[in-house]
Amino acid sequence: MSRALFWILLALLIYFAVRSKLRAARKQQMHVPPQQQPYAPPPAAIENMTSCAECGLHFPASEALHAGGHDYCSSAHVPAHLR
Repeated sequence: MSRALFWILLALLIYFAVRSKLRAARKQQMHVPPQQQPYAPPPAAIENMTSCAECGLHFPASEALHAGGHDYCSSAHVPAHLR
């Protein structure tokens, strides 16, 4: 009987020791100071999109070719649409 009681008490002691270590680790992880947090790059700037008057392809407005009041994705589409 005393041997069984010894093993039960030992198992409870190990259980509570592991549980307290896990709680301490979780608490320390939640309270990481800002300088230790991983670096996050700033979000990329949002750019306006436009579509080609010839083929309808959507692309960034900064890459557009402007002719005849329309936007084009390539120089090959400019004369094709202006005819």
